[in-house]
Amino acid sequence: MTGNTLTVGALIAAMDDWAPPSLAFEWDRPGLAIGQRDWPVRRALTALTVGLEAAEAAALAGADMIVSHHPLIYEPLTALRTDNPHTAMCLMLAEKKIACFSAHTNLDVAPGGVNDTLATLLGILERSPLVPAPQAVLAKLVTFVPESHLAAVREAVCNAGAGIIGPYTHCTFSAAGIGTFLPGEGTEPFSGSRGKLNEEPERRFETLVPMARVGPVVEALRKAHPYEEPAYDVVELKIPGPHAGLGVKGRLESPTSLRAFADHVVKVLSVSSVRVLGDMSRCVERVGAMGGSGGSHIGEIPGDLDVFVSGDVNYHSAMAARQRGLALIDAGHDGTEKCIVPVIARFLREKFPGLEVTEFEEPDLWRLAGAY
Repeated sequence: MTGNTLTVGALIAAMDDWAPPSLAFEWDRPGLAIGQRDWPVRRALTALTVGLEAAEAAALAGADMIVSHHPLIYEPLTALRTDNPHTAMCLMLAEKKIACFSAHTNLDVAPGGVNDTLATLLGILERSPLVPAPQAVLAKLVTFVPESHLAAVREAVCNAGAGIIGPYTHCTFSAAGIGTFLPGEGTEPFSGSRGKLNEEPERRFETLVPMARVGPVVEALRKAHPYEEPAYDVVELKIPGPHAGLGVKGRLESPTSLRAFADHVVKVLSVSSVRVLGDMSRCVERVGAMGGSGGSHIGEIPGDLDVFVSGDVNYHSAMAARQRGLALIDAGHDGTEKCIVPVIARFLREKFPGLEVTEFEEPDLWRLAGAY
């Protein structure tokens, strides 16, 4: 924010707090593609993909920023030719000063993101991550704090996202010890005197933090800690975060037939049709779901699932699922991800009450292509 003016940077900070960039896969290209962080924003448009229709809708709505799921620029641009439709669109957006930001695989992995939204629509209960995301691991935060400020530091870091184990919050550990420090010239020590070695009774404080939340947690620690330069360690653990992964698995409220569940998928995702692999009379209860292109992950899916819902399932992936006895429902790449567009819009409206947000409805690509 600049004064009372909402900026591109403020919207990015809010989105990054929800879906930290560190949750994105290494090959991904999320973030700000066009614009700069100090541009003012009065109106925004949310979209699944920034295609020509979305760009024109943003211009028509007077939007200052597009917040999308798919990155606008995925492959590096090698030229800025106006006879190339994609680069011409990018140039048009830049000329009109419409900033473009995306949260892609980080929003897939983040709790409350694409896959959680998809699972909610499908009615999947008792949810857990379907496939571990290697970047969604836990870290251990260790610091040393005077007894008088232990409660304040604990509250600050836990409110910032540390100390969560299953349904429990504020999970921490502390032990007594003695810390030493010698304040140098120009320092203003919390205790002790400049130029004299000080022995300070302290508590060793430690807690678990998702790696994606380390930045905000350390910032909260520094603000709550009484020392000018608090000592702390962040140790990455080879332990997957329990709430962040790629895709979701769980169970339906009650068993149903594959045919009935496929009809349910068509209805709740508002798609015209789906592709189904499996015996339509088969009973299904244990469900896995992954927005977008889930076919390449079929080999990683747990063997106790009855059916997998995703998009972009190719022939070889379908054959692999059939050999495993896993039923498939392919609802399309856009069909399994477009549900996030109104969720992003709602998030931005709640975060910034004065912001005008337009939701762009993705056109049915296959209908546009003439499929029937």
